[in-house]
Amino acid sequence: MTHSSDPLAQSDEFKQIIDLVSREALAYLEGLDTRLVRQPGANESVERFVAPLPEEGAGALRALETLLADGLQGTVTSAGPRFFHWVIGGSTPASLGADWITSVLDQNNGGWDATPLATKLEMISIDWLKDLFALPPEWTGILTTGATMANFTALAAARQWWSEQHGVDIADQGFHGLPAPEVMSSGWIHSSARKALGMLGLGRSAVQVFATDEIGTLDLAAMEAALQALNGAPAIIVGNAGEVNAGHFEPIGALADLADRYNAWLHVDGAFGLFARISPDHAHLAAGIERADSVIADGHKWLNVPYDNGFAFVRDGSWLPKAFSAVADYLPDPNEERPTYIYLGPEMSRRARSFTVWATLRAYGRAGYRSMVERNLSLAQLLAGMVDNHPDFERLAEVPLNIVCFRYRPAGVTDDQADRLNERLGEAILMDGRVYAGTTIWDGKVALRPAIVNWRTTERDIQLLMEVVSELADGLPRD
Repeated sequence: MTHSSDPLAQSDEFKQIIDLVSREALAYLEGLDTRLVRQPGANESVERFVAPLPEEGAGALRALETLLADGLQGTVTSAGPRFFHWVIGGSTPASLGADWITSVLDQNNGGWDATPLATKLEMISIDWLKDLFALPPEWTGILTTGATMANFTALAAARQWWSEQHGVDIADQGFHGLPAPEVMSSGWIHSSARKALGMLGLGRSAVQVFATDEIGTLDLAAMEAALQALNGAPAIIVGNAGEVNAGHFEPIGALADLADRYNAWLHVDGAFGLFARISPDHAHLAAGIERADSVIADGHKWLNVPYDNGFAFVRDGSWLPKAFSAVADYLPDPNEERPTYIYLGPEMSRRARSFTVWATLRAYGRAGYRSMVERNLSLAQLLAGMVDNHPDFERLAEVPLNIVCFRYRPAGVTDDQADRLNERLGEAILMDGRVYAGTTIWDGKVALRPAIVNWRTTERDIQLLMEVVSELADGLPRD
């Protein structure tokens, strides 16, 4: 006998569920431009959900009504135009619609046997992304959950290459007999790349950092000396396109020269910096990426598709199946002509992220993305100008891309006092909720670093950001 809590007995609720969710979603989206980024009492509101596992279910409709009625207060409006805290885009209308379709169709994009449509759209999406970023068409690519797994995927290919340079297939035999890896970067290496290196057994702290200053600027000469000392032994270089605190770029072409001369794999973390290549006026910042061995970017940053999404590109795609092959009698033939993505990345279960990527690129094309990226870049310059013209604020770095790094520094305060003021200011901004921009450390100083990547953001949002920051700064208690 079917129990009333069994989902099979409640399958007739689909229409009511879709009506409820679509109605509430539309209301949310219509208010997204004016909704507070953080709601008052957000931390406390989530405690409403604390309860023992129910013995009898409430039913799908009632559960979703509770989620919508009690849950939205505890969310952050990161999809809106005034979220500048992390480098997070919103969701374009096309990508949001495609994401709903993705959930309805519920495809495991492991390969052609599982879903011809999702697989074909991933193939097309990767080709379109290579075209958008002016990457060589013969490169291999794969969609991932985000920049961390994209770094993991590309660096796994690098690790495979490195191990076979020593005569060992590391994916098959492990680290036995291999020397300590030589991984080199500047002080700008991102935590996601370090995390990926840790998961790969190459070591988060094993990265050799070559920097000329506290900011972490690449010391190219010192890196070359270290590579030369290896006497031809293989190394992995992690280059950074779009440093996370101020959006600065390393000379990728010069790193490619080192990789060519000294038997090194050049991996470029371009989580958002890769998008500079879309803008003719900014493409020079990311020049040389086409010479790398691998490069990654984040889809839920400047592509503005829903979480989670990223992509990894590898010059020689043969390293990916060597790193990620899987064997089982029921799995597709690894030699299948069409790509089987479970053999190109870490996941055997893969959401069909290709629907959102294909839909947004089909909807807006190269021109639409160039327009959106360049609008964000212009807004960053607008904000930089506002900071420069305000007597109580100090810009700490140039603004090559979309991040403005600055601090509150009224006359007569010391650096230590300014640090404490900016820590308080960062907390006040996040709790205020009208805009969202957190703090970081730049050149030893506590600073704000709003990042502009949302397709919805306009001049009025930038003006509000500066108004709120100024207002809250004026109200801070002084030591």
